[in-house]
Amino acid sequence: MEPQLKPIAGNRHDVQPGFAYDAAVAPEAQRVMRNTYLLLALTMVPTLIGAFAGMATSGFVLQYPLASTLVMLAGVIGLQYGIAANRNNGLGVALLLLMTGILGWWLGPILNMALKLSNGMQLVGYAAVGTGVIFFAMGAFASTTKRDFSFMGKFLFVGMIALLVAMVANIFLQIPALALTISTLVIVVFSLFLLYDLNRIVRGGETNYVMAATGVYMSLYNIFVNLLILLMALAGGGRR
Repeated sequence: MEPQLKPIAGNRHDVQPGFAYDAAVAPEAQRVMRNTYLLLALTMVPTLIGAFAGMATSGFVLQYPLASTLVMLAGVIGLQYGIAANRNNGLGVALLLLMTGILGWWLGPILNMALKLSNGMQLVGYAAVGTGVIFFAMGAFASTTKRDFSFMGKFLFVGMIALLVAMVANIFLQIPALALTISTLVIVVFSLFLLYDLNRIVRGGETNYVMAATGVYMSLYNIFVNLLILLMALAGGGRR
């Protein structure tokens, strides 16, 4: 699970909770949403390349879990600051693609563990489908509801930090039940983050597609990884 710079965003419009959207905002929101989805599709390329690299070099991560976790977190947080500072130029896009490549590399060892199971490919597929279902459900709700979910931002950020601390602590504690609880809560928190981010785009609260794509990607990544971890723990078959 990786932290996000959720408070950093584009200009906000004055849209009151519970009221219909301003018709003048809709075309701009549609443009941001379209560009966000296109950029998200592009991020899949470095993610896949990174995942294959991670599968080939997973020994280091498994041998030094704490060190590799801290290095990865530092790199991702630093890149997010760089993305935010360059969100209005091409460097921001390049840094986002670099970040997704690093996260793909981090995904590699998890995929290796999954694929060692007799039903590993099936579990990866289920995790991907589950992530897609959550994405489309939250997108549909964010696009149709008249509610403003911007109030959730601070609560979700605090929850994300608490889960990050618990995840790092469990590297030492190695409590299986705690690991499953953390993964479940990560899925809940980042599903709500997904709703929060998409709702802000629709309502005109986020006008920069690079920042929007960064937030949505982080949510989808965390949902997929933790869905896969839960499926491996609860429905994984024997090793090949």
